[in-house]
Amino acid sequence: MFDIGAGGLRDCEGISRRDFIRVGGLSALGISLPGLLQSESARAATAPAKREISCILLWMGGGPSHIDTFDPKPDAPADIRGSFSTIKTNIPGTNVSEHLPKIAKQMDKLSVIRSVTSPDGTHETATHYLLSGYPFTPAIEYPGYGSVVAREKGFQNGMPPYMMFGAMPNNHGGGGYMGAVYNPFVISGDPNNAAFSVQDVALPNGVDTLRLDRRRMLRGSLDDWQRDKETASKQTQTMDAFYTRAYDLVTSPIAKKAFNLKEEPDKLRDSYGRHYFGQSCLLARRLVESGIRTVSINFNGWDTHQDNFNALKNGLLPQLDSGYSALLADLKDRGMLDTTLVVWMGEFGRTPRVNSSAGRDHWPGAISVCMGGGGIKTGAVIGSSNERGEYPKDRPLRVEDVAATIYTALGIDPGKAYLSAQQRPIPINYGGTPIAELMES
Repeated sequence: MFDIGAGGLRDCEGISRRDFIRVGGLSALGISLPGLLQSESARAATAPAKREISCILLWMGGGPSHIDTFDPKPDAPADIRGSFSTIKTNIPGTNVSEHLPKIAKQMDKLSVIRSVTSPDGTHETATHYLLSGYPFTPAIEYPGYGSVVAREKGFQNGMPPYMMFGAMPNNHGGGGYMGAVYNPFVISGDPNNAAFSVQDVALPNGVDTLRLDRRRMLRGSLDDWQRDKETASKQTQTMDAFYTRAYDLVTSPIAKKAFNLKEEPDKLRDSYGRHYFGQSCLLARRLVESGIRTVSINFNGWDTHQDNFNALKNGLLPQLDSGYSALLADLKDRGMLDTTLVVWMGEFGRTPRVNSSAGRDHWPGAISVCMGGGGIKTGAVIGSSNERGEYPKDRPLRVEDVAATIYTALGIDPGKAYLSAQQRPIPINYGGTPIAELMES
């Protein structure tokens, strides 16, 4: 159902993205939209009225260095602090890397958590941990935040509730034990490419609306014949509605408009940065405006075992700086920041000590996570790591606490439980506590 490419790069452990199973398909229509279209009918229809909060997750695949981004150590020895200096932000007493000057001017729109700690320093399993709030176990795959939101809140304006740029990181962040129906709708192209288009939103080459209608009628005739020949299951009986939603989306003016970056002024596009990450951030804002509830952007390349400082200075940090800062400013200017939670994180931090290859290795002992918008208190620094950036010095926080904070901000009870395939109740959060310093009074 999902067009999920292999996506991304191999990490240092040689783990490539596993091939995703293509479940079903709408080939009779010439399209391949997700079975996620079933989720609206599966969710509860009596949710209490409340302010709807969307989420944009900025995922730094590979594990970004906390010391070289949001938790600098200017007074540490050179082999700890590295070659970067620090700059002041618009929050008194809070400094960041010198290569994040634009973000430094937007720090009042986010808060930094400097004391998250984890025992997991392996890419694949740590990715599962950070994207679900559950420690990895081979026995069961826990759902990612966007998938839980999809199940809880369903469609809005006819748009899928959960979209992702790039393949699911290490095959995590999807529906897990809830099923592939809650996986994200994956955008595999590069929004910075002038020829960018989104499969499943535009019609295939050679297929116009008239031809699509004919295919739809042909499929309907075949389905009618099948129903006459056999007793249909409940799932089969309801598939017509989902095909209809698929048809509606592929011909939807809202979807076409949301993905049309050419509507944005060149000046604004330039402020985001004319690169994959920057234009993905801009497109994420448009998607949230159109009704998408969760958008995840995978920005890979942070596994900097070698030549860490050149890789950051000449590529990763300038792109992060323009995309992240412009996203926060743009959301604020449009009055959307209060209803859009923006989360920045990766699977772990990196070693305080610089290695012999001028790189930094895996380090889960201290992880920096940023959050802003969606009612989260901003302009704060939560916790701290010790003088060498090794472990929390005060206010140690678990990944489970980060997960509980995300769910709470999105209006979802972290204590809620779903039934597994074995009918066993599983809480969506593994005993975490929302970070009180970030919660609204």
